[in-house]
Amino acid sequence: MTIEKQRVDARTVYVDGATLSVYEQGDPNGEILVLVHGWPDTHHLWDGVLPHLTSRFRVVTYDTRGHGRSTGRGTVEEMKLEQLASDFMAVVDAVAGSTPVHVLAHDWGSVQVWEAICEPGADTRISSFTSISGPSLDHMGTWLQNPRFTPMGMWQWISQMASGAYTLFFMSGPVPRLFFRVFGRRWIWSLLLRIVERVDKRQLQFAPTFRQDMVAGLRIYRANVLRKVLRPQERYTHVPVHLLVTTRDPAIRPASFAGVERWASKVSRTDVRSGHWLPLKDPALVARETTAFVERIQK
Repeated sequence: MTIEKQRVDARTVYVDGATLSVYEQGDPNGEILVLVHGWPDTHHLWDGVLPHLTSRFRVVTYDTRGHGRSTGRGTVEEMKLEQLASDFMAVVDAVAGSTPVHVLAHDWGSVQVWEAICEPGADTRISSFTSISGPSLDHMGTWLQNPRFTPMGMWQWISQMASGAYTLFFMSGPVPRLFFRVFGRRWIWSLLLRIVERVDKRQLQFAPTFRQDMVAGLRIYRANVLRKVLRPQERYTHVPVHLLVTTRDPAIRPASFAGVERWASKVSRTDVRSGHWLPLKDPALVARETTAFVERIQK
């Protein structure tokens, strides 16, 4: 397959004290597909996925608030999911107007899109959502507070609690910030992904702001994890959702998506034998699954 270098159009979206750097490429007449990254990434997370999508879609990526070239107020408060979901919708409004868009998101990008699609009327703006390694924290909180008291159910609950224990460290104030200032270097992160996730080094592209993003991005954990998981709300959506569930994800266990049909009226799922960073490990698969889902719901 021959991949031509695409023209990239950049714009800035201003929203609630932040400037969001937004990038567009692909078929200008194609359906709009918005890609949302998580921590500690920027829009560069999708560099390997984009070439597989641009012939079919008008693809939009952006740096979320306080990451990459996007700015913010520098507070914990601004990293609440409600604000990040509002940022996402501001990008959608800027690039699409009243035209509905498709969405692909990973990690915290997926978590914030869940927040957005559970708002009333979201199904009139979002045509589909492909989610990777990022559940709704409200849904996860409800699941954690209502475990199934069977051997399998308890094992799943314990394994997710153990897998999520790292978030307590990430929320512990100056210690993790100091840790990532020292060890949050691109070559260390690259080596980790190559060893643990077996990511091809050619897929690894990092923003110059990587270490800064890694440290500042920890605010998203402090702003959301405890308040959402301990006090979950009932959040429903009519947006069609497709889950790409990574079965070897050390952070988000597959069982945490159990019962999502209660919250999403149209949901499908594909389990993938991969670790957390599937967009880096197998970008072609991510693009293929996303495109197939879009085409499937249009039939």
